Amino acid sequence: MMSISAFKVKLHPKNQSNKNHITRTGSFLLAVTFLLSACQPALWGTPLPPPTAAQPAVPSSALPTDTGVPIVLTPAPPTQTSMPEIPGASMILVGPAIPPLLREKFMQSGLQISTSVQEAKGLSVDVVRQPQNAINLSTWTFALVAPFPTIVDDITSQDLLSAWNASSSGPFQDIPLLMDEPTLATLTVVLGPPADGAVQVVPADQLLGAAWNEMPAWAIVPFETIEPKWKVLTIDGQSPIQKKFNPSTYPLIASYQASCNEPCSVSVPQDLSFVNRDPQKLATVILTGVTALVRATAATMDAKGILYPGEAVRDILREADITHINNEVAFYNKCPSPDPNQKGMVFCSSPRYIELLTDIGTDVMELSGDHFGDYGTDAFLETLDIYRQNKIQYYGGGLNLEDGRKPLLLEVNGNKLMFIGCNIKKAYAGATDTKPGAVLCDFDYMTAQIADYRARGYLPISTFQYNELDVPKATEQQEIDFRTLADAGAVIVSGSQAHTPQMMEFYKDAFIHFGLGNLFFDQVLKVGRSPKQNEFIDRHVFYDGRYLGVELVTAFLEDYARPRLMKPAERTKFLGDYFNYSGWDFLQAVP
Repeated sequence: MMSISAFKVKLHPKNQSNKNHITRTGSFLLAVTFLLSACQPALWGTPLPPPTAAQPAVPSSALPTDTGVPIVLTPAPPTQTSMPEIPGASMILVGPAIPPLLREKFMQSGLQISTSVQEAKGLSVDVVRQPQNAINLSTWTFALVAPFPTIVDDITSQDLLSAWNASSSGPFQDIPLLMDEPTLATLTVVLGPPADGAVQVVPADQLLGAAWNEMPAWAIVPFETIEPKWKVLTIDGQSPIQKKFNPSTYPLIASYQASCNEPCSVSVPQDLSFVNRDPQKLATVILTGVTALVRATAATMDAKGILYPGEAVRDILREADITHINNEVAFYNKCPSPDPNQKGMVFCSSPRYIELLTDIGTDVMELSGDHFGDYGTDAFLETLDIYRQNKIQYYGGGLNLEDGRKPLLLEVNGNKLMFIGCNIKKAYAGATDTKPGAVLCDFDYMTAQIADYRARGYLPISTFQYNELDVPKATEQQEIDFRTLADAGAVIVSGSQAHTPQMMEFYKDAFIHFGLGNLFFDQVLKVGRSPKQNEFIDRHVFYDGRYLGVELVTAFLEDYARPRLMKPAERTKFLGDYFNYSGWDFLQAVP
């Protein structure tokens, strides 16, 4: 165990002797009946025609092998978020445990909400611990969350139950769980009454602010209220914002059942079963930093296998619906053999190395990098042809200026995503009206495109090949440029250029990460550790047309080529440092 000073984070005083309380001992879960239920429709209808030519498509991994035609996942019809009162409609009795979204679902089914037994005439809905049948059963998922700059990642179910019962266990011991009144009413049925002092009730619209002001803090919220400034903690490794989520082993699941006393004296809609989490509406996007399969990286691949660099992170990259790679170097069949001691900065990669990028599940290629023009037009055109053959779509560069500057539009599980990117450095932005290359940043054009597509229901993701700075802090001009795109409506602004990872921030409604660091590039010290070996791999989560937030995957680059996931102590120090760089110098509950 490293010393606390080495972590460069602050421990909550109640946790200084309990840094190792996350264990895998014990579990608890609620046995519930899971049903096929009515899907929530998407938030928009048919979009207007796009202003630039860009073909929507799903990731290459979802394309049939016998055709190159993109498949579009069509969103469901639009939904209403509220219903007017319907004269003469049946009334349903609801108690304090019913979440606001479920109340809206009942209203959309033609019912009126009532708190009067007489008005409801026997029709009611309430949370049930052990449902007796599958009729009109709504399954609700809750999330264990903490303020985003929280180092703790995982809580055992035993630690959560101990906290509920005010026993001493886990990194958040003696810190009350924050939640709103309906969540408390629901969990009192699911988990039993909490012990005195175990829970602090906060109005839903004040929960996030209260948690940030009281750090270290944690809370339980309905899945539909997750937003980017929350960090979703895993429970026994399970998180509802991850694709591998298994609800049958997750404790924060509740069931609400609509029923009517016999004889039922009102007209009841046929189906009153709803869910607040539908996996078919979830999409994940991974953004990565610098890839350059050259010099010692390429030599290592030749010696240990083309797939060697991706072995430790392959599963994480492949699991995402959209995996973004920023490969800065052209593939060229006349590329010389790699030289680990190469002098100069003129690069190319053997076309054989595309096998690494397809093996890790690359769907989207950013072409804003500095070195696509190093071997001329022929190498750039060969690279584009290789990407087409492997159904990898691109943006930030292209056959010419028009091709390279247009947004890339994708649609996954009803989530409409837009990618746009550029190179800030005039020396490397080679695309012209007739020449291929990376495109120079045109902020007037980019902000107009972002604002237009955001108005059409797209969630814009903007990435930069920015000036390379070997420091964690962003410069004043860098902040101005990144925030300009967020002001236009980008939900994510990410720096692809950084060899040394940089700070992050929440700005208005956007998450900005000024630099992620390398992915596959040989900037490794022969002795000791370099900041350029630290890496962020950002996994962004979208649901039903909303941006839910980011999970920070942390890796360390070894052997000139191969990133591996950070060990717990490494991750604790790395996150602590970068949260501090980002201005989030809070007390921490540290595992």
